[in-house]
Amino acid sequence: MLVHIPGVFSPDEAREIQHVLQRAKWGDGKVTAGHQSARAKHNIQLPEDDPVAIELGNQIVQRLSHHPTFVSAVLPRKVFPPLFNCYKEGGSFGFHIDNAIRALKGHPERVRTDVSATLFFSSPETYDGGELVIQDTYGEQQVKLPAGDMVIYPSTSLHRVAPVTRGARIASFFWTQSLVRDDGHRRLLYDMDQAIQRLTRDVPDHEALIALTGTYHNLLRQWADV
Repeated sequence: MLVHIPGVFSPDEAREIQHVLQRAKWGDGKVTAGHQSARAKHNIQLPEDDPVAIELGNQIVQRLSHHPTFVSAVLPRKVFPPLFNCYKEGGSFGFHIDNAIRALKGHPERVRTDVSATLFFSSPETYDGGELVIQDTYGEQQVKLPAGDMVIYPSTSLHRVAPVTRGARIASFFWTQSLVRDDGHRRLLYDMDQAIQRLTRDVPDHEALIALTGTYHNLLRQWADV
């Protein structure tokens, strides 16, 4: 399930975050790639323990913890601390699939990568290329979003970042371990939750809402991994 989540940060907030990141100390992006992925990865990245990355990552997690679309679509259990990368001067990342398990630096905890996310901070008109290209059941999807918008998609997806031929593409990327491991199950729950929300808004007293809400929670109870 590929979901566009607009306005995680406002344009002004995204612009300020971009300015902070432009002044940060970047390193080689290959350090967080697996052996196979590293051969296809050509970008720069903030170190995981960089104070700027930690502070901004905490802001992102805090913002998403209250975001209704993110919570509904992802059903988060654990969020890997957000990372930050920059593509410029032909930088790209060839087709790859994200590592199944991510280890938190300096911590024994592990995160299973069920859902991948990219949060854009550069306005699309400021750079050429840089599309996130995702292969899913509906074919190849190309994603290039306004600053402050985010896309989520299954971590099992084959995907790449097209070369940036002008300007710089600055973004955050991270993974979430969901309460519901299976993407098909998450899709059904998300669609049902969206329908319940629309009915609650349009016909709040309809008796079917109780039955639908009960069915949603019974399915979640059956599929949740806690």
